[in-house]
Amino acid sequence: MMRRVIPRPAPGLDDLSKRIIEQLQHDGRRSYAVIGREVGLSEAAVRQRVQRLLDSGVVQIVAVTDPVQVGFTRQALITVRTVGDAAPVFAELGRLEEVDYVVATAGSFDVMAEVVCEDDDHLMDLVNQRIRAIPGVASTETHLYLKLVKQRYDWGTR
Repeated sequence: MMRRVIPRPAPGLDDLSKRIIEQLQHDGRRSYAVIGREVGLSEAAVRQRVQRLLDSGVVQIVAVTDPVQVGFTRQALITVRTVGDAAPVFAELGRLEEVDYVVATAGSFDVMAEVVCEDDDHLMDLVNQRIRAIPGVASTETHLYLKLVKQRYDWGTR
């Protein structure tokens, strides 16, 4: 018998906060006054809600760049097999400046980490000298990005 999974709303997000998030996903530079008109709140109320969303870690407002155009010509996904407790490996990978995200996975790898490097020499040093040296790393596999075809951040809320 297949279990039906019922989606649950994120804790603490009411419909107004979700609508604000969707406005920011469309344009992170949109003014609080414009967002307020769209969602039916004052500019001050939007500012307070956005600050709570930022403080709680629900949202980040950043400039997303094309790494190649700002001097980082090599991106890769590093998959890692670990021995023992993988949590210290997650933590160490998360401390590396070149790593932009770390994911705990199930399957043939325990961890995936996306890295952004200046060039192939930088990537090789990162993998050989720093990632493989982390205690608990049994093996790595490097998946080079040849071309970023699609990247989006406007998937909305549920």
